[in-house]
Amino acid sequence: METQQQTWQNMTGKIFRNTITNLVEEAIIREQANGYRLKVCVGSDSHVYGDEISYATAVVFIREGKGAFTFIRKEREFQKISIKERMLNEVNKSVEIAYAICSVLEMYNVEMEVHADINTDPEFKSNVALKDTMGYILGMGYVFKAKPFAFASSNCADMMV
Repeated sequence: METQQQTWQNMTGKIFRNTITNLVEEAIIREQANGYRLKVCVGSDSHVYGDEISYATAVVFIREGKGAFTFIRKEREFQKISIKERMLNEVNKSVEIAYAICSVLEMYNVEMEVHADINTDPEFKSNVALKDTMGYILGMGYVFKAKPFAFASSNCADMMV
């Protein structure tokens, strides 16, 4: 799977050479051995710079009551697309990662949410993709969160894009 070959980093820029599946499993084993109950949230964000779109996908590990840490993947694409298509691309990147790691999370009994950087207020442009993205994420069997509860995309990925 192409996803497995991508470069992942933490929020300080440290590069990891492992696949996201291996990174997730190692993190779960380490954190559960330290007594932490975990939840994982996956989300993506993008920014447009002319014909270039920069994407970041975040896999956020929440330690119940004890903070969090994140793995980030950055990508760039060169194309002009509509806001709706860009929002759907963000969600597709998140679902791709959620699918890649879901079996590991299930094996260790870790909950997962997929976050969409889409505003629930119709006054915002991103709202045009709300129904499609919600249907896609829920249809895949994942827990769906949109703004203002989608911090993996609207905060973590946003900081790195």
